[in-house]
Amino acid sequence: MQVTSSYQPLRQEQGDWLVVGVWENEPLSPALVELDQATDGLIARLQLQNDLTGKSREIVPVYSARGIAAERLMLIGLGARAKADRASLMAVGGAAARTITGKRLHRVVIAVPDEWPGMEGDAIAASLGFGFRQACEGPGLRKSHQDRFIPEELCLALPRNAFPLRQADRRIEVEGRAVSLARELVNLPPCDLYPETFVERARQVATRVGLTIDVFDEQRLADERMEALLAVARGSVRPPRFVVLRHQGARAGKTLAFVGKGVTFDSGGLSLKSNENMLDMKCDMAGAATVLAAFQAIAELNIPINAIGLLPLVENMPGGKAMKLGDVLKARNGKTIEVQNTDAEGRLILADALSYAVDQRVDHIIDLATLTGACVVALGNDVAGLMTNDEEWGQRVLTAIRSAGEKAWALPMFPHYSEMIKSDVADIRNTGGSRYGGAITAAKFLEEFVAGIPWTHLDIAGPAFAEKETIWRDSGGTGAYVRSLVELARLYTMQG
Repeated sequence: MQVTSSYQPLRQEQGDWLVVGVWENEPLSPALVELDQATDGLIARLQLQNDLTGKSREIVPVYSARGIAAERLMLIGLGARAKADRASLMAVGGAAARTITGKRLHRVVIAVPDEWPGMEGDAIAASLGFGFRQACEGPGLRKSHQDRFIPEELCLALPRNAFPLRQADRRIEVEGRAVSLARELVNLPPCDLYPETFVERARQVATRVGLTIDVFDEQRLADERMEALLAVARGSVRPPRFVVLRHQGARAGKTLAFVGKGVTFDSGGLSLKSNENMLDMKCDMAGAATVLAAFQAIAELNIPINAIGLLPLVENMPGGKAMKLGDVLKARNGKTIEVQNTDAEGRLILADALSYAVDQRVDHIIDLATLTGACVVALGNDVAGLMTNDEEWGQRVLTAIRSAGEKAWALPMFPHYSEMIKSDVADIRNTGGSRYGGAITAAKFLEEFVAGIPWTHLDIAGPAFAEKETIWRDSGGTGAYVRSLVELARLYTMQG
């Protein structure tokens, strides 16, 4: 989808659809007054009849509006201006896309509202555009007939004599494709996506955008002492892989490591999940998909950062060679781990990946993982849990997430939580021993492998996969936090 911009009067914009936002409980803007006059008072009549209130994501399609060049007009509520933010504007864009992209379209025009305190024009345009772009594709990758179509062109109609777009159009295209990549990988069925095929896709991405890629097979994993990762993979006939991506965007400076959990299917191993809990476990590689997609965008945008992406890829299956309860594993950094639950496998593969990051002498680390149901219980489906060993670094990550219009909430990492993962037979165990504080004890486990390097862990178990569709978002993979990672990379170039 090509993203363009225009400063023409709205009535002159040609396209299959002209999408215009209306604020709740506000007089019409000068652009909307002009559009209302061109349509012989249509907007005013809809307001008078209470058919158009401006409530967030309220949609009023007009299929034969007179007085405008566009074939169809959509009026959509923006909500109260005082409550609007990047997330609400993305939802507006998504609602518009899900309403109209059931058929092939050539050109869609979205009117960008005027600036208001707290958000620059570029952010307003980008938020609407991102929301529209990511809602143009659904989860039905294997349907016989396509039911959603990406328009050929999305035009952002800007207020006349207002802000110029600096980067929004380019970012919508690049980051939109990246979010689509992450969603596609998460939505692929596990018969098609497993460690080896994930590697094939990673190679394609790396070749196309100029990333350096290295792939560890089983022998290399053994040579690298990644025994925890290998133990998780033992129960599957699909061999594990470990992907190392590098983006060398700066001649010198600090290096940021991105680590993504890549369990391409999680049965729970011998601690077998129920059918209901296993049904969506193709999504347990969302962390790895997010990192790969973010690296694609970072490379395409030529962000001047030195970054390394680490993707541990396994299936967790209950085969005859599967790890057992009571097994003691030696992780890459030499620490021993008692296995008390084979369904707590994500932290095991991340342990070896984090240890590898430490040996690369990186300066900061962030990992993303669909790690615990406990985090979903604590924060719900739309907010990631953020845990860190360095408050300053955690705050920088949180700033990037908020700038991208996404959500996370910091959970405490008090020292006493470490007592909950102590083992009688090994250095640590892979569970907290009870149903309390599960997200935090999982993070305290990971902290054992970062050697004091500033590190932040994002538990994305809720936001990475939507069980139900909404007016603005499909069910399935969401592509959450791809844009947050890109924003983090952008901010890292400024702060180091």
